[in-house]
Amino acid sequence: MMKDMAYSSLEDLCFHINEKISNIKKCILLRDIDEDECCKPVLHKMQNEVILVHELLNKMETEIKQQEKLRDLIKDIQTATEREQKEAQHLLEHIPTYLPKPTQSCITVPTVKDEGQTEAVEPKHTKKPAKGTKVIKEAALITTEEYESVPGYLKGRITYDQVNAVVQQINKAVVEKYKILYQPLKSMSAPIRNLYHRFTEEETRDTKGLFFIVEADIKEFTQLKLDKRFYSILSILRHCQRVKEVRGSGLIHYIIC
Repeated sequence: MMKDMAYSSLEDLCFHINEKISNIKKCILLRDIDEDECCKPVLHKMQNEVILVHELLNKMETEIKQQEKLRDLIKDIQTATEREQKEAQHLLEHIPTYLPKPTQSCITVPTVKDEGQTEAVEPKHTKKPAKGTKVIKEAALITTEEYESVPGYLKGRITYDQVNAVVQQINKAVVEKYKILYQPLKSMSAPIRNLYHRFTEEETRDTKGLFFIVEADIKEFTQLKLDKRFYSILSILRHCQRVKEVRGSGLIHYIIC
C-alpha cells in the first residue's frame, strides 16, 4: 500500500512538471507568433475582440455605478415617503377641532312683491342667484394659517375661536340689516321702518354699493360687547382683509371685504 501511494504521488508530480514544461513551450511559441504571417489575422481578430470586451466592461461598470446611485436615490425617496406618511397619519389622527367650517360668502333673499311676504327664503346652492333675489355678502371665517400670520402684538391673548365668533356675529348683523333694506316699505312695521330709515341715512358716497354695518347695527342684532377685546379683534380682521373701515358722517362704517 505504501508503494502504491508513493507511486501515485510521484506520478502526479511528474504530470504537474510536464504540464508546466508544456505551458513554457507554448509561451515560447507564442512569443514569436506575430512573425508568422498566417497567424497575424487571428491575432488581430483576438486583439479586436479584447478591445470590444474591454469597452463592454467599461460600459457595464458605468451602468453599475448609475444603478447604485439610482438605488441610493430610491432609498432616500422611500425614507422621505415613509416619514411624510407618518406625519400625514399623525395629522389625520389629531385634526384640530377649531378648524373653520365652510361658510357661504353670501346669501340670497327674495325680492318681496306681496305685502304679507316678509320672510327670507333659504339660500340655494346655485352658481347664480335666482331671478328676483338679491345677494347679501358675508365675511369668510379666518383660517388657521391666517391666524398664525397675524403679528403677536395684534393677537395678544385673543384666541382663534374668539376671532371667528366675532366674524359670525358680524355676518349675522349684516344679514339682518340687508334683509330689512331689501323689504318693501309697505310690509314693514313701525320699528323696522325706523331701522330702514337709519340704514339709508348712514350710507355715504364711499359706501355706495358696498355691504357695511356700524356699531349701532352690532348692538341691534348681536350680543357682542363693544369692549377693548372687540376692537382688537377688528384690528385682526382688518389685517386679514375681512373688513375695512370708512369714516364719514361721524360714524365708522365697517365694510365687508
